[in-house]
Order: sequence, then structure tokens, then C-alpha cells
Amino acid sequence: MGILEKRGPARGAAIAAAGAAAGCEAMTRAVLIVLWLMTAGAGSGVAQQVSPGAAAPAAAAPKSWNELSPAQQQLLQTYRGQWSSLPPERQQALANGSNRWLAMTPQQRASAQQRFSEWRAMPPEQRQELRERWQRFKSLPPEQQDRVREQYRQFRQMPAERRLELRKMWRQMTPEQRRRFIERRGQAPHRGR
Repeated sequence: MGILEKRGPARGAAIAAAGAAAGCEAMTRAVLIVLWLMTAGAGSGVAQQVSPGAAAPAAAAPKSWNELSPAQQQLLQTYRGQWSSLPPERQQALANGSNRWLAMTPQQRASAQQRFSEWRAMPPEQRQELRERWQRFKSLPPEQQDRVREQYRQFRQMPAERRLELRKMWRQMTPEQRRRFIERRGQAPHRGR
């Protein structure tokens, strides 16, 4: 049972959810940033890992500059002079990212730009930590990822004061207290609301 599973109104469950959600909030923001970076090609240092047993992805074929749409060429104009020397995987990532960008609404673009600005303002250590959190999240089984997303959504629907209170309680716990609490929660029977 994951640390974010719904457990009824028990205070301890709310604390665990708050702590996990506090970390999850940063993780979710990081997930969005990293996804955008990976798809837009801005995160060349962010490598995707292939899970064991998964088939290796097919090598990307080189893409000529003229194969890009005029809108893509305009968006990627800073790469024009070096396009043919970019690795095919990078060309593909940039082409895919530009397609996604062009499909976004102005509001989605503004939000993505804000997240990217936040990402670039982070110290390298924080970016690395967020990359690692993303990889840990992606290594979870799909059902657990869905559970984390759903419980994060539920946490976000709580009143702001309650979220702050729960985060404060979680942050005041020592790492050992958090670990024991999560272990106990995983062993307790499920109580519905």
C-alpha cells in the first residue's frame, strides 16, 4: 500500500498524505518541467532510462531542416545553422517538442514558460534531485503512479490552510519517524471514509 492511499479521517494518515504531497507537489512540478524539457529538447542533459527487459528504442532517422514545417522552422531557427550536425535523436526531440509547443494554447505556453523559468533558476543540485525523484516516480508500477496522481489531486483540493498545517506536521517529523509511520500505515487495514 502506498503512502498516499486514502485512509479515512485519521490524523496520521492526513499527515502522511501531507508529507508525501509536499514532496509530490515538488515532484509533480518537476515532472511537468522535465516532461516539457524532454519533449521540447531543452533538457539535453535529461536522459531517459530504458527499463530492464524493455526493447531498445529504434534509432531516430536524421531529419532534414526542410522536412520541418515553416512554423517549426521559425520556432527552431536558433538551430538552423547546426541542424544537420545534431544527433538524429536530438533532431527528433526538437521536432516533437516544437509540434507540442505549436499545439499548445497561449495559456499552456505561458504556464510552460513559467515552469521552465523556475527550472532554470534552480540550483543544479535541486534540478538533479528533481530528476532523481522523476526517475523514482517513473519506476513505480502504473497503478501506483495513478494512485499518487489521484491523491495529489485530492490533496490539492483541500483548503490551503489545511495543506499548510499537514505539511508543517510532516516536516517536523524526523526521517525515522516518517519511515516508521509509513511502514505502520502500510500494515494497517484500509478504513474507508
